[in-house]
Amino acid sequence: MDVGLFVSTTGPMLTGPDLAATARAAEERGFHSLWVAEHIVFFDRLGSKPPFSERSSLVAGEYGLFDPFAALAYLACATERIRLGTGVAIAPQRNPVQTAKLAATIDHLSGGRLDLGLGLGWVREEFESLEVPYPARGRRNDSYLRVMRSLWEEDPSACETPHYRLPPCRHWPKPVQSPLPVHVGGNGDGAIRRAAQWGNGWYAFNLGPEELRERVARLEAELDRVGRARREIRVNVCGYLRPVDRDTMLRCAEAGADQLILFAMDVQPANRDERLDAYAATFLPRTRPLAEAPR
Repeated sequence: MDVGLFVSTTGPMLTGPDLAATARAAEERGFHSLWVAEHIVFFDRLGSKPPFSERSSLVAGEYGLFDPFAALAYLACATERIRLGTGVAIAPQRNPVQTAKLAATIDHLSGGRLDLGLGLGWVREEFESLEVPYPARGRRNDSYLRVMRSLWEEDPSACETPHYRLPPCRHWPKPVQSPLPVHVGGNGDGAIRRAAQWGNGWYAFNLGPEELRERVARLEAELDRVGRARREIRVNVCGYLRPVDRDTMLRCAEAGADQLILFAMDVQPANRDERLDAYAATFLPRTRPLAEAPR
């Protein structure tokens, strides 16, 4: 089972060298991947409730998250082997052509190491700040993914969808990976349907092993319905606020997870080596070194 890290990209507390040092240290210890979040703005008062927990950790202050694509492009230059993921980028908030360009650029510059996690987003206020409609974001997400696939995989590219028309055009460079792996984020039935229909992976958040087992069974049923095999999709699970130990990891593997993503927001410049060593000692002893692991 692969083990990745969901890491902090909070500024201005973190600097570029801080972030790069964490990425290199994770790579040296053999972690499979690094994942970063997306929220473009925070709010003093938030009426929206996350679908994956009872409370939100989005507390406003004089800080925020780096743009995930800019952060991953920076980390691509600071590392050589570790995979780089968005966990997750909010697809309906973004123009799909620009997202396709950013993703293809990072995949090209990193030598084919991008894992593109995409989700619908849940903060209505965030959509309002961007003047982007919150309703129908699921259907818009599906249209946007079709547009992005066309840009990555066709030449010339063109796509007609209910929510976006891409005229015939040429988009280069193409991603190094073909297909570029898209991991659909979310725990609900809609996310699982999208993962089965469009995804190369599913990104589950804040699920324990038994909940994961039930959701994987649902995913397998959806894959069967659309004529795809289980081996065509990668199951990633991030524990988020749940306590995770080695036993939890093994139970998640038995439930169908291919990768455990540790919620490593406690890794900071002052304790980087200590915390990464502790995570590695707990979760990595029986996994293969990264240099030997297949992509």
